[in-house]
Amino acid sequence: MADDVKIAFEQQVLVLPLRDILPSKMLAPGLKEGVKYKRIAASVASVGLVEPLVVTRQVNGTYLLLDGHVRLSALRDQASTEARCVVADDDEGFTYNKRVNRLATIQEHYMIVRALDRGVSEAKLARALNVDVKVIRQRRSLLAGIAPEVVDLLKDKPVGHHAFQKLRKMKPIRQLEVAELMVSANNYSANYAKALLATTKPADLHRPDELRKATGLSAEQMARLEREMAAISEDYKELESAYGDDMLVLVVAAGFLERLLSKPEIERFLTGRYPEFVETFRSIVQAASLDQPAVAA
Repeated sequence: MADDVKIAFEQQVLVLPLRDILPSKMLAPGLKEGVKYKRIAASVASVGLVEPLVVTRQVNGTYLLLDGHVRLSALRDQASTEARCVVADDDEGFTYNKRVNRLATIQEHYMIVRALDRGVSEAKLARALNVDVKVIRQRRSLLAGIAPEVVDLLKDKPVGHHAFQKLRKMKPIRQLEVAELMVSANNYSANYAKALLATTKPADLHRPDELRKATGLSAEQMARLEREMAAISEDYKELESAYGDDMLVLVVAAGFLERLLSKPEIERFLTGRYPEFVETFRSIVQAASLDQPAVAA
């Protein structure tokens, strides 16, 4: 008979002094100048700490921070003295940092619409997200002109707002084709959407004359570009089949290296004897991490 599942956290959320919380890593240089950091700081200042910090107890009465380094930094910058924390039973930070499901663009749209419907003003939302009011209005109408099948396909994908602007210029059937290509290639950038828009047949566009003027390409050039994009899509599919295994190996290796570098004695030894290895190890950890400065919380 299988053993009972053990709860990994203390069941009570604690309010701890910030002076007793010790970071387990340093924030990357320049992170505080980034858009994501400013957005998190604005949210903390406007609505407080929504997600508690994750800490583990230390023998000297302090707490080691496992998850929430950006939030902790924002709290300290705003002269806060305490924070709500969830206490974990061990000091393993892999679970919190490497398997976080980030808020997708469509999910963010639904969140904004729900907040507005419940009476939250556009100005308050803009302050909480550190954006202009017109950005809130744009994100509220994000899915206008987008086919329901496309919304369902991309609902949990990191599609940028500009990519939806490109999709909106296509008819529903072509929107679905492009969305499937983006998923197959695991490429949701605006530039990729723009390239697929450029190879779209005039019959599949709402305003084909505008696209022809914008690209300045002849019918022959458009046809050639469409063939090249089809070939590239096939190459993407081949790479996709091996991507999962390669990424799994990279994440496991990065987790081991991050754990290794968290030991001061080992880090000092490597820095003194093999400094080039340390830089390489850190690059691998940063490359595999889902908690990079651009999306860190």
